[in-house]
Formats: sequence, C-alpha cells, structure tokens
Amino acid sequence: MVATLAVLAAAAPAATRVAAPAAQAPATPGLFGAFMALLLVLGLILGLAWLLRRLPGAGFRPADGLRVVASLQLGAKERAVVVEVGGQQLLLGVTPSGICRLYELPQPLPPAEAPKLPSLKELPNFAQLLSQRLRKDP
Repeated sequence: MVATLAVLAAAAPAATRVAAPAAQAPATPGLFGAFMALLLVLGLILGLAWLLRRLPGAGFRPADGLRVVASLQLGAKERAVVVEVGGQQLLLGVTPSGICRLYELPQPLPPAEAPKLPSLKELPNFAQLLSQRLRKDP
C-alpha cells in the first residue's frame, strides 16, 4: 500500500501540468511579405524574359531577309500569307498539315498605310452625341 501511495504521489504533479501545445502554425505573412513575394515573382519574369532574348533561336527576332508582308485568316486554322524573301514576294497557304506555295507575285504589294490616330479637332462633340442618344424622339 505504501508503494501505491508513492506511485500516486509521483504521478499527481505530472497530471496537474497542462500539456504544452505540440506545434504552432506559422504566422501568415503580412502586407510586407506579400509585397516582397510579388516583387520576387515580377523579378523572376523579367529575368527569364531577358534570358530568352539572349539565347540564340529564341524566336523573338525576325529572320534576316524574311518578312511577312500580309496575312489573311481563311478558316479556323487556315490562312493565306504573303512573304517577302530576298526581294521576291510569295503567296503561301498555311494549314495545320503544312505550308504550300500558291503563287509568286510578279510585282510586290504596295506597303500598307500606317494607321492614323484621329486628331482632337476632328472628333465629334460628345455632349451632342450623348443628347441625341438620350432623346426619346424617334
């Protein structure tokens, strides 16, 4: 009986202790942490873009002596393309199964005009257009 009391006395302090938490969850990053993560991702994107430009054959630079003059979508995956090669223009048919030469142009196509931005003086009066639209008269 004395042995049982000794065991109970030894176990009592252990039972009264509160168990410590096993592991706390890490604190969520604050605004500063999110901002730094965003900067890291943007820096990684810019660094990879710079690296791709430096690699040979990256596809960002046009080939010397080869230029697409015009392109026309004919279907979902088919298009007609005019390509200039060494001063000569070719009409090519491009499909998912391949590319074929359709015609060799005797004269080069005239260069396309650059799109013009409208000047502010030529724009219609917004107030007048709005009042016309809001009028209930037919």
